[in-house]
Amino acid sequence: MQKRQFAVIGLGTFGSNVAKELAKRNIQVLAIDNDTEIVNRISSFVTQALVADATDEKAMKDAGIADCDTVIVSIGENIETSILATLIVKELGVKNVIVKCVSLWHSKIAVKIGADKVVYPEFEMAKKLAENLVSPNILEQINLSKDYNLIELVAPKVFWGKTIKSSGIRNNYEVNIIAVRRHVPVIDDNGHTDIKEEVNMVPGPDDEIMQNDVLVIVGSEKALSKIKEV
Repeated sequence: MQKRQFAVIGLGTFGSNVAKELAKRNIQVLAIDNDTEIVNRISSFVTQALVADATDEKAMKDAGIADCDTVIVSIGENIETSILATLIVKELGVKNVIVKCVSLWHSKIAVKIGADKVVYPEFEMAKKLAENLVSPNILEQINLSKDYNLIELVAPKVFWGKTIKSSGIRNNYEVNIIAVRRHVPVIDDNGHTDIKEEVNMVPGPDDEIMQNDVLVIVGSEKALSKIKEV
């Protein structure tokens, strides 16, 4: 099977980190920026690093952008350059283009010209930090769709010692537990005590919820907001 090819255009903090993380996962990554020093710094981490002007269609074509499965346009600080680069990448036939945006208008324009997905790194980080400060028992939250999210919730004390059914989670909060993560003590081959994580991927109604369990829950944003307050 042919490896997927990604390109990251714009190697600021966000772009550089995305390129490096993709490369760590054994993915072919083409990194592009117009700053020679930045390109030199990342060259040892990615498959190929090039100095090029993202607003030059010929330069992008020569770089091989059209051969990439996914292109991340990470030029958020210069909206005009970001938009033009996005337009060029789409016209070169790239099917999946992700654009880092810095404002609502930036995202609206990006979508209008063909961006398949827009991201707001600073906004998402601020939102996650605020969420963690307000609800410290929330370990993770993932948006599954416009209306439904997934969260990892440290089991509230009110549920300890109860089965999933008797806890009333589904009936009272209109959410579903799809997995339970639990740390349990084990004895290793040398006779030492260690801690191992067990994951119950198909919890049943009679499974007990214990202290320190992490509940993986799916539900509407409104329902999840209600259970976060428990």
